[in-house]
Amino acid sequence: MVSGKGGTGKTTVAAALALALAREGGRTLLVEVEGRQGLAQLFGAEALPYEERKIAVAPGGGGEVYALAIDAERALLDYLQMFYKLGSAGRALKKLGAIDFATTIAPGLRDVLLTGKACEAVRRKDKAGRYVYDHVIMDAPPTGRITRFLNVNDEVAGLARFGPIHNQAQAVMKVLKSPETAVHLVTLLEEMPVQETADGIEELRAAGLPVGRVVVNMVRPHHLDEDTLRTAAGDHRAEVAKSLSRAGLGGARRGGLAERLVDPLLTQAAEHAGRVELERAQRTVLAGLDLPTYELPLLGAGMDLAGLYALAKELRKQSVAE
Repeated sequence: MVSGKGGTGKTTVAAALALALAREGGRTLLVEVEGRQGLAQLFGAEALPYEERKIAVAPGGGGEVYALAIDAERALLDYLQMFYKLGSAGRALKKLGAIDFATTIAPGLRDVLLTGKACEAVRRKDKAGRYVYDHVIMDAPPTGRITRFLNVNDEVAGLARFGPIHNQAQAVMKVLKSPETAVHLVTLLEEMPVQETADGIEELRAAGLPVGRVVVNMVRPHHLDEDTLRTAAGDHRAEVAKSLSRAGLGGARRGGLAERLVDPLLTQAAEHAGRVELERAQRTVLAGLDLPTYELPLLGAGMDLAGLYALAKELRKQSVAE
């Protein structure tokens, strides 16, 4: 499971992790549950249907990445067929709008269906008794609701004391709370995403759900050395103007090019120094979470398929995908 505050790039990290895990000929399923078709956009593909479709080939080992956009209504039809053998009766219910009504009026039911479909893919085996997928990656809901989303089956199992619903909910929670499952949190080196990550980890631990690793996304490079950072916020107009003049950017006279460049350069240096200090403070907070933490670079050219493969390579390099 890959979660994170909105805007941290959790979908991108989930996709890159799927590519990284599909190395050496493995098969990885990448699951989307929020109906945003974010995975299709990332891979430059058409909107994903409610079926598992090969979406990419991992570099190097030739492993395959499949993707699935889980639709709650279709998952409910699967559920009705699997446990109650409704078949055409289930399709009739859909035509009547009963399924849409059920998944809308009972949001907890929707989460049960989404997690249940993903866990079915985890447990599925082929005719030879081998698991169909080596890994299943879910682009999960944001950190603010990830615990309730994953823990809803526990609540359902408690409400339905027996029968197929109870058994299904228990089977799903067995997968979600197993040592083979992990909830990875994606964050930025900013105060709000880091705080939401810390809160999310606390909630997951309290619910007995397995917390994985923290991935710091979009880390920007530091352009100034330590000595320069310590002095960047000070007033060094004269020294900067002279340095620009020596570099051949015009004389240091008033109104010259060097003089006009001083203020913008000092402003940028001060902003950079402030950002570095903020990031140091957030790294300290993350270090206190007692979890392995990894960093992915900001890709200045934006995110495209080449960038996605570059992030997958970085994840393998840092052993996040081990």
